Amino acid sequence: MNTIQLECFLAVGRHLNFSKAAEEIKITQPAVSHQIRSLEEELGVKLFLRTSKSVSLTPEGRRFFPDADRILKIIASARDRLHSSADPIPLEIACDNQLELELLPRPISRLKKEFPQLQPFIRLVPFDILSNLMESGQIDVMFGAKNTYKSDSLQYHNLFSSPICCICSRNHPLAQYQSLTADKLHGPIVLCESHRIPQSLFQLQLRIASSFPEEERFFGDSYESVLTLVKAELGYTLLPALPNMSTKTLCCIPLTDQKPFSFGLYYSDTDRSWLFKRFWQIMKSCLEEKNP
Repeated sequence: MNTIQLECFLAVGRHLNFSKAAEEIKITQPAVSHQIRSLEEELGVKLFLRTSKSVSLTPEGRRFFPDADRILKIIASARDRLHSSADPIPLEIACDNQLELELLPRPISRLKKEFPQLQPFIRLVPFDILSNLMESGQIDVMFGAKNTYKSDSLQYHNLFSSPICCICSRNHPLAQYQSLTADKLHGPIVLCESHRIPQSLFQLQLRIASSFPEEERFFGDSYESVLTLVKAELGYTLLPALPNMSTKTLCCIPLTDQKPFSFGLYYSDTDRSWLFKRFWQIMKSCLEEKNP
């Protein structure tokens, strides 16, 4: 049973005339007849008595008429509520660093234009509790590298592939290179704590750092703190290059011997997955426009 079947039934029931019903609904008379026949087959009863001169409702048709009218009104009311600003659509987004936050303004603006009732809420939360918040339903979407979070309940969609880069100040000796390999890296290094980056990247950082004395190793507990130490010219670091990473004071030199990371959005598979997927689509489009 679908809405067009019900609309045809009600129109014919009001007019007791197939031609006038077709004019009201703005479809052809044969199409109206087809919809009525298919509805009768589905219900297993005759709804109309047809002769060459007249059309009338059967007793079953008269009983079904108020129910059909009520069903269409419920559907119309549900549709109105979905598009009503009185019923907001919440979207809780979690980030664990400023670079992720800076990816959000344009996508949120576009999503809000598509869904005026959207009520976005952004959280800046520690990396190590993101997945717990997601699985408990306290947040809807979060950023991360592929395979960072291991859970059957989470969906992952790629936003972009990011090369691992040597990030250094423009005054650093490595800044002269257009590309590098891991064996070419030398000097003091700024490491990011293991729980803030993919494990394979942390292992790469440790392998390189092990070649240098302890006094040439510095630690930061976030992207921001690591990049601050790099800007202070204490050393270089190794991180995936996010699209909005500033290049005014930093050089991002790709490591050609390291596999790029897939960076994207995670969300739980719920009855609002359609919204989260649309948010991902808009984000991906914004990033491609900015980084063709």
